[in-house]
Order: sequence, then C-alpha cells, then structure tokens
Amino acid sequence: MQQRRYVPATVVDHIQPHRSNPVLMWDESNWQALCKPCHDKKTWTEDKNPEYYY
Repeated sequence: MQQRRYVPATVVDHIQPHRSNPVLMWDESNWQALCKPCHDKKTWTEDKNPEYYY
C-alpha cells in the first residue's frame, strides 16, 4: 500500500505469505519492511482472501 508518506518501518513482512512454509519464512528475498498499520492491513487482506495476488 503506497500512501506517499514516510513513517518508520517497525515490522518485517513476508511479501508472499509463508503459511508455515519454512522455505518462504526464512527466505530473505521474501522479506520487506513495513510500518505496523500497513502490515496489519496487508495481513488482514491476505487472511480474508487466501488467493490474494500481488
């Protein structure tokens, strides 16, 4: 989610949800820094729509 404002990143997010897949969980290329509100919104959307694509 891009809001064109800068806030400190406080959470490491998985770009592609790992869903208990250890390969995705620990793959550093699957990590991105997000602020907590953006992370929570993204995770909520993914959990509500398991077939969510980017």
